[in-house]
Amino acid sequence: MARKILLVDDEAGFTQLLKMNLEKGGRYEVCIENDSTKAISVAQGFLPDLILLDVVMPGMDGGDVQAALQSDHMLSRVPVLMLTALVDSTELSEGAVAQSGSQMVLPKPVNLALLFRVLDEILGETGAA
Repeated sequence: MARKILLVDDEAGFTQLLKMNLEKGGRYEVCIENDSTKAISVAQGFLPDLILLDVVMPGMDGGDVQAALQSDHMLSRVPVLMLTALVDSTELSEGAVAQSGSQMVLPKPVNLALLFRVLDEILGETGAA
């Protein structure tokens, strides 16, 4: 059964490309929301296993969306992986995911191999095909 990922990012081209890559193997079902102000209601309807969340967006930024997610009893335990162009892979140790407290952050542009590895770790699917 495919794991459900909500992708919240204001860049429509980026979200479509990432959705296509994530759904290619049949392991993930991806729901896209390009309007951050609608992210919470979409998440409540979709009930994702994980949320990929851009940091810098108009309306509500990623921090605002995450705070709203944490205050929702149905969504507060859903893991959130932040995506940002504010850091790049050269600022991270090789293949690492930056962490601010317990918050995981991946640099944009997204390295798909790294993203799949992190998704496997978070969702507990190491070795799944």
